Amino acid sequence: MKIALVSPYDWNTPGGVNSHVAHLALELRGRGHTVKILAPAAQPVDDPDTVTIGRPLSVSASGSVVRISINPRLGRQVKEVLTREQFDVVHVHEPLMPVLPIQVLRQSRAANPRVVNVGTFHARKDGGNRLYAYGRRLLKRWFHELDGKIAVSPPASQYVERYFRGYYNIIPNGIDVGHWSNRALTPAPGFEDTTNILYVGRAEKRKGLAVLIRAFGMVNARNPETRLVVVGPDSRARRRYEASVQRSGQRGIIFVPEQSYAELPRFHRACQIFCSPALGNESQGYVLLEAMAAGLPVVASNIEGYASVLTHEVDGVLVRPKDAMALADALTALVRDPRRGLELAATGRRHVEEYSWPRVARRVISYYERLLDHQQTVQASRRHAIDERNERLAATT
Repeated sequence: MKIALVSPYDWNTPGGVNSHVAHLALELRGRGHTVKILAPAAQPVDDPDTVTIGRPLSVSASGSVVRISINPRLGRQVKEVLTREQFDVVHVHEPLMPVLPIQVLRQSRAANPRVVNVGTFHARKDGGNRLYAYGRRLLKRWFHELDGKIAVSPPASQYVERYFRGYYNIIPNGIDVGHWSNRALTPAPGFEDTTNILYVGRAEKRKGLAVLIRAFGMVNARNPETRLVVVGPDSRARRRYEASVQRSGQRGIIFVPEQSYAELPRFHRACQIFCSPALGNESQGYVLLEAMAAGLPVVASNIEGYASVLTHEVDGVLVRPKDAMALADALTALVRDPRRGLELAATGRRHVEEYSWPRVARRVISYYERLLDHQQTVQASRRHAIDERNERLAATT
């Protein structure tokens, strides 16, 4: 198959969707398929298999900031690429995001009438989506161009189905299990002789870092030989958290700069517990999968996106969101009972194999094949109907 993978997000900026697209491309190519990635980019991309279309701008969305192209004049370039490449499958991630995904859906069938359009919906926002709500009538036109629809989790499916009814095939985000479970990696230095709790992520309000900092104050008061390791990108919000911790004199909290994909597992190796206290708006919880693959017991908020990955007291611990006391109690219990942590980690490590990239890629390919087979059947039926009509017309003349 010849496949286009389309991302609406700046290809130069790391993120969950871009990581998913990059890994899926590698898996598909490894199985003999030809794959091109289409995405906007702020800087040139030195990869002949990545086609950059549009320059991204920073736009606020769902309590975060995304970098997308909002130039409405991308249609000509999109049409040229699709016409030249003649893809069998056009797989658009976040297919109703402005502007590149919509332009791709607008042009794909004109470029190749036999193409199969697939969309993957990654997001979830608990309060709803204003773009979907206000633009539903316009967006339905492009939604109906999708031959197949994927959601990365049941919560993501429920979210988009509020606005666009249909069948969504649940295929989760994949993870490179071996990358995170590599026991040959040297743990990050400087975290010895304490029980370390790891947080990885941005310092946005919805990620719940403020709740974790309050909870850790209680954990550390009960168990002084504990440390909270906060790993994530620099931002104004993060600097406010750092300043607040310094002013309060709170002990045991270390802020670590954002780490590369290659280096981040070393921090998992240096820690004993992983915590993600997000308040909501999580479709699946990729950071949980990373921690599970790395062999850490996970404590997370009991929100739908996380509960679709973790089962409470089986392969992790789920606590009420925004409840610092409940979070502190759950973390304290694992600090004081390392054996229980090891049991949860072992179960989580087995469970995360369901999300390994080889398994996820096989499911995606099978879906492509079903859609292509269905399309060929429909087209053959149409041709047969046309032939029968022509024969009847010929017989009457």
